[in-house]
Amino acid sequence: MLKKTLQSLLLTFVVLCSISASAKDAVPLADDPVTEQRLIVISEEMRCLVCQNESLAGSRSELANDLRREIRILINEGKTDEQIRNFMVERYGDFVLYRPPVKPITWLLWIGPFVILLAGIIGLMVYLRRRNQAVPSTTLSEADNRRIDALLQDAKSSSIEK
Repeated sequence: MLKKTLQSLLLTFVVLCSISASAKDAVPLADDPVTEQRLIVISEEMRCLVCQNESLAGSRSELANDLRREIRILINEGKTDEQIRNFMVERYGDFVLYRPPVKPITWLLWIGPFVILLAGIIGLMVYLRRRNQAVPSTTLSEADNRRIDALLQDAKSSSIEK
């Protein structure tokens, strides 16, 4: 029993050591701080194609590292921010931008949420009107009103006595 426990602990230790040995080093920043600042500004406006809900600047995926390296190269070649964005869009499509341009192919992306919201509001209004019409409207007779008044008077007088 003790031998199996020691073997398990040793195996766990070896596995943990091998995992920590395969950890990657941090990606070095550009030599020029101006280039690095431009890279951050440009990559904040772009979506990581692997993570999809993370900016290119914040992602740590291999593809994001490659794209940031490509952007650094384009910056060092003297390309403008707009030329770099156009290069990325040509290569990866409008999806790479967090704010894709408004054009016929992206109309659904821009207008779709509002259409869904409007349809939900209209559906709710129709449902509420139908529900209100389904409940029958009853009017009380004079005898019912007298009985209610009597019950209220009894309740009022019993609460005063207590």
